[in-house]
Amino acid sequence: MRFALQPHLIPEPLLSTSQLTYKISEIPTIPEPSFNPSFTFNPNLQRHLSGKQLLLEDLPFSLEEIQLHYQNGYIAYRPALKKTLEKYECMRCGTKDWQWFASYPCSRCGENCVYCRKCIMMGRISSCTPLICWLGPSPQENDSGASEPILHWQGQLSQGQEEASRHVVQAISTSTELLVWAVCGAGKTEVLFKGIEYALTKGDRVCIATPRTDVVLELTPRIKAVFPGIEVASLFGGSEDRHKYAAITISTTHQLQRFYHAFDTMIVDEVDAFPYSMDESLQYAVQQARKPHSTMIYLTATPSQAWQRDCRVGKRQYVTIPARYHRQPLPVPVFLWCGNWEKQLERNSLPSNLKAWVEQRLKQGKQVLVFAPKIRLMEKMLPLFRQLHPKTEMVHAEDPIRKEKVGLMRNKEIPLLVTTTILERGVTFPNIDVAIIGTEDAIFTESALVQIAGRAGRSAQFPTGDVVFFHHGRTEAMVRARKQITTMNQQGLKRGLLDR
Repeated sequence: MRFALQPHLIPEPLLSTSQLTYKISEIPTIPEPSFNPSFTFNPNLQRHLSGKQLLLEDLPFSLEEIQLHYQNGYIAYRPALKKTLEKYECMRCGTKDWQWFASYPCSRCGENCVYCRKCIMMGRISSCTPLICWLGPSPQENDSGASEPILHWQGQLSQGQEEASRHVVQAISTSTELLVWAVCGAGKTEVLFKGIEYALTKGDRVCIATPRTDVVLELTPRIKAVFPGIEVASLFGGSEDRHKYAAITISTTHQLQRFYHAFDTMIVDEVDAFPYSMDESLQYAVQQARKPHSTMIYLTATPSQAWQRDCRVGKRQYVTIPARYHRQPLPVPVFLWCGNWEKQLERNSLPSNLKAWVEQRLKQGKQVLVFAPKIRLMEKMLPLFRQLHPKTEMVHAEDPIRKEKVGLMRNKEIPLLVTTTILERGVTFPNIDVAIIGTEDAIFTESALVQIAGRAGRSAQFPTGDVVFFHHGRTEAMVRARKQITTMNQQGLKRGLLDR
């Protein structure tokens, strides 16, 4: 039996959202659609709620109208929190850890209500508030019978990209899971175009999710340019597209907590990136946002050790792109011991081999990107590097003008940029050499090191570059990262994807 609002708590006429309350034990999961076809539903409410799970305060509609749609089977109330054996589970973010739950005296139901602190930035959900979902028909955004081409892209895929593109289309046609393991700079986004086109011609909804807002901002204009006739929603904190219903949604993984069984094709870019790789609630949001029968495509240059092992033993369907589109091998990192570099910094001195390496590149007119493990150490390095070139800058996540500095680096107005791992991915500088100082630090994981090495040699005009790991002791992560890069080069050569 579906949940019905308690009459003693919902007087006639309905007055306010504070009067909508229930006991979570009385609400089952979302029922199968059984709506009244003779009822004329509100198309604005349909577009606002379809594929979502929202709180009442997220809906700019009266409680009377929402209740009317519920009574005619177009809306379902889903429990925000689920209680089993004195434990709670948040149905929006999936957390079960008791440390994320607290209670407060609730004016809505007059009792002490439990609420989830994990996803409170999306609006507070508690044991007496429902998540509201749409059960009726979905809006039809794209016409599968359209005669005009959907994809407008004149580029040419490389041999490796073409093979991966075929696998993507195959996965979407069979609603299966696929990992696209592509080296840094291989052109993963272009590999998706044919698959997205195929999904749209079927009338499917597509989501491209990524852990980082800057990737959403970078992907959105590219996707809009190649699919100009398709509605595209761009979702991140503060986005104006928050309530837009679109055939293509480009979203941070955080924003997917508002979706429920919405997408036929889910694509997760940079699946290894923080915070997605470490936050189970974000992984839960991705799984909850896709339809039960749907396609899941993961994109990464640096899959975890567990995923690599699954690929080797055949537990995971995957395709690799082991070479960049310009057909030149990935720069292989060189290990250089630099002694106790932290003590040298305390004496206001850079390691001699690092200093010589940087000086040589500056004389050649090349830009240099130097990664360091800690901000306080970067602050000691900055004046020392400025002795080599006065326009040297440093950047980190809390830097208020980080984007401006990266822009100056792209414009070649900064010759040397010292950075944390904030620039390990998502940036391209055409003619650059890369160094890490303190590579033995735990922050430089295998994934981070492969990504950092991937900053060099990305451009077809400058397809080579030097990558040096300056260290005070080799780590397993360093060895694994270099092995992963050399293995990809070997695969690229074997498959005829490299010119040398």
